[in-house]
Amino acid sequence: MSEHSPTVSNRSEIVFAYDAVDANPNGNPLSGANRPRIDPHTDQAIVTDVRLKRYLRDQLQDDGHGVYIRNVKEDDGDQATREDLLEDRLKDIDLDDVDEDNIESAVFGQFLENSADVRYFGATMSIDMDDEKVDHLPDHFTGPVQFSPGKSLHRVMENEEYNSLTSVIATGDDKAQGGFDLDDHRIQYAFIGFHGLVDEHGAEDTLLRDQDVRRLDTLCWRALKNQTISRSKVGQEPRLYLRVEYADESFHLGGLDQDIDLDRAESAPVEEIRNVRDICVDVSALLERLDGASDRIDTVHVVASDVLELSVDGETGDREFLYDELKSAVGDESVREIDVYKHAEATASEE
Repeated sequence: MSEHSPTVSNRSEIVFAYDAVDANPNGNPLSGANRPRIDPHTDQAIVTDVRLKRYLRDQLQDDGHGVYIRNVKEDDGDQATREDLLEDRLKDIDLDDVDEDNIESAVFGQFLENSADVRYFGATMSIDMDDEKVDHLPDHFTGPVQFSPGKSLHRVMENEEYNSLTSVIATGDDKAQGGFDLDDHRIQYAFIGFHGLVDEHGAEDTLLRDQDVRRLDTLCWRALKNQTISRSKVGQEPRLYLRVEYADESFHLGGLDQDIDLDRAESAPVEEIRNVRDICVDVSALLERLDGASDRIDTVHVVASDVLELSVDGETGDREFLYDELKSAVGDESVREIDVYKHAEATASEE
């Protein structure tokens, strides 16, 4: 990261949606059985921003980028403390090699260069450590990239009895026993939408660069592909990512995630939905709002699943249909179609 590279200059608003089939997208440990989080009034599935950021941090780490808040086990098997993690992020900084007048900026810059997740999401730094370098860091970093909790576009049904999908472990003569007592609560299907914001002013506080934001365009997609492989998380797939990069300072439309919905006429009844081929996502309101603000939009960065059906004003189509509708709304030159794996190479770690 060059110290002369400018921080993010344009605000961005993100819509990110993925679905879950026979999975527990975000368990609630306070429920006593880690049951899926479900809004008791609307029956919508809920996924916290903390859960999503965990996926993103894990993918950053797998990609070779430095991550501060991560799950690390010590040699004795104990979980690494925040002090241990911070010490690891600061170990490459040798104050003997830094001019006394530049110590604070050197520690600040090197820590952020070694901690990609802090550049995005911020972190609390009030840690009691006997290390002079910590004294040159602020009490906290406010992250310029924030996501709201995700909610499914529809009510969901939880599988109360999961015997048919639970691994059965033979126990002597009774081979129909074994796995049936596992607390394996999952939902049948959920299409979950998130709203995100990249604040150009907050970017100055964590040295977030344009390349970091471009990395998000593939990071979200790949994180859901690669970090949802545990037993209760498998069955989740990214379906739609859209980042609206605005041209005007301090402007964003807001709540774009609320402008996508199930097309009830083109989708199966909610109680019968079991996979993405049973639904159609209506993006009419989203396209209308983007059209109305087209003069204030720099670029719309977008990728959609090849099996996702979408509708605009009663007309349905695939992702190419969506891309064409976006170009009609904001202009051909303002739509960037994301090639996830090709574009990921452009923002890969240099390590």
